[in-house]
Amino acid sequence: MDFGIVLQTDPPASDVVRLMKAAEDQGFRYGWTFDSAVLWQEPFVVYSRILAETSSLVVGPMVTSPGTRDWSVMASTFATLNDMYGNRTVCGIGRGDSAHRVVGKPPSTLATVRDCMRVVKDLAEGREVTMNDTAVRIPWVRGGRLEMWMAGYGPKALKTVGEHADGFILQCADPAIARWTIGAVRDAARAAGRDPGGITICVAAPAYVGEDLAHQREQLRWFGGMVGNHVADLVSRYGSSGAVPRELTDYIREREGYDYRHHGRAGNPSTDFVPDEIVDRFCLLGPASAHIARLQELAELGVDQFALYLMHDEREATLGAYGNQIVGKLTA
Repeated sequence: MDFGIVLQTDPPASDVVRLMKAAEDQGFRYGWTFDSAVLWQEPFVVYSRILAETSSLVVGPMVTSPGTRDWSVMASTFATLNDMYGNRTVCGIGRGDSAHRVVGKPPSTLATVRDCMRVVKDLAEGREVTMNDTAVRIPWVRGGRLEMWMAGYGPKALKTVGEHADGFILQCADPAIARWTIGAVRDAARAAGRDPGGITICVAAPAYVGEDLAHQREQLRWFGGMVGNHVADLVSRYGSSGAVPRELTDYIREREGYDYRHHGRAGNPSTDFVPDEIVDRFCLLGPASAHIARLQELAELGVDQFALYLMHDEREATLGAYGNQIVGKLTA
């Protein structure tokens, strides 16, 4: 299993770079960031500094969206970073949550995500595409490579991943939900004539190593609120039972709204509806041994990477615990 770290690009950017360098030193192979240009600093600017100060870390957004960046600009940005630093980027992409909603836009359609993945990948790898009835190719790309990893939860999104994406990002560490979503992605890949084993599976969730479970739950409850935004969209589309497992949908019954000013932060006041059980299922808490047990269970389901959201009051301690006690046990 590979490991990644996920950060928000809060100022100062030098702190983000410092933590990414520390993660690489601890055996992490991927460095991810949120991508909401209003809420945080521009990640692609920060990526250039991270890449310059690390030797092999692969960086990218978790996740960008088709609706906030021109696709040709997005492709050129990835291609530029890859040309400068040797194909060390990956594009995590989804329909758009915070980046869209803070500027009054709805999430993109799945068809738009699908088309964006194809256009951006082709352009970043030097192939010609048609945009606005015009043939477009980036002429200076030589040997470029860009994988597109798509995030999603619902049946149609999982089908799109299986049919078109290079990787699948599941923002939830619940093994039951992982089993269902990974199965749906692989079934869709087979039906499309693709190799299911060729799709990289990434589970992303907060992790906090320590003994005080009550404190850890309060620090990580924000994640249930963040996932709840996507679950609310699923319930409005599919209903509260049937197409989507109730393990994912039941907990949002008391959800009343969401304030993006506190998005992804400990103490988020919009997450009072999230019960302890959801924090325990969706996140990794407790001593290192509990993290290892959960990660081994996820690995048996086919998870290739665990990406650790490092957003709580003991970031360095948890990062160090992963490097000293956990990463080696899963990568050996």
